[in-house]
Amino acid sequence: MITVKNISKSFNGTQVLKDISFGFEKGKTNLIIGKSGSGKSVLTKCIVGLFEPDEGEIFYDNRDFLALKSKEKKDLRKEMGMLFQGSALFDSLSVEENVAFPLRMFTNMLEDEILERVNFCLNRVNILNKNNLYPSELSGGMQKRVAIARAISLQPKYLFCDEPNSGLDPVTAIVIDELIKEITDEYKMTTIVITHDMNSVLEIGDNILFIDNGIKKWEGSKNEILNVKVQELHDFVYVSKFLQNIKPK
Repeated sequence: MITVKNISKSFNGTQVLKDISFGFEKGKTNLIIGKSGSGKSVLTKCIVGLFEPDEGEIFYDNRDFLALKSKEKKDLRKEMGMLFQGSALFDSLSVEENVAFPLRMFTNMLEDEILERVNFCLNRVNILNKNNLYPSELSGGMQKRVAIARAISLQPKYLFCDEPNSGLDPVTAIVIDELIKEITDEYKMTTIVITHDMNSVLEIGDNILFIDNGIKKWEGSKNEILNVKVQELHDFVYVSKFLQNIKPK
């Protein structure tokens, strides 16, 4: 579980986050939603240590992240998996080399152990017999699955996903959502997903944080979100669904 307490952050005198508290639960898909510029990415960067909040506390399973020494933070980051918005695969590395990269960087595993782990992760995301292909030879959905395989290669306790459905067609987006949900359930990870995709929210939103202009306006589950009386959330939900419905097929 990751807990943030009273997080605030400003840049050049402009407050981006104000007194946000929330618990991201283990074994659940925890979604951070809100319109562009609402503070979703800034909050996530505070959680992983790319930004330091002006005020507040961050706990990883009762470990006070902001109080950790540099080496302790480095060790904790080894427990994090990252799925970036554009997949962020290395173009010059093969599928196998991409998934093996964090294993070679952060472990002392032997090469045969690395290959075994790589193949396990690729099989888990249903990428078969593609080890020697390069990202440019894969579809967007396959690239995303390879990125997920890389993200789970170190068996993380915490998985961060930044707009995982960005650029994907609706059918492939559903596949990626289901895969993230399955992996979260299977490995009991604390998964945090930044998204504006209402289909994702309604499919996998176990635990949802809605931010508007840097302020927490609502928290709950996918089963509650359509009946909430918070005006800002109501507007976000229905504008998002309207825009998705008019996308070209």
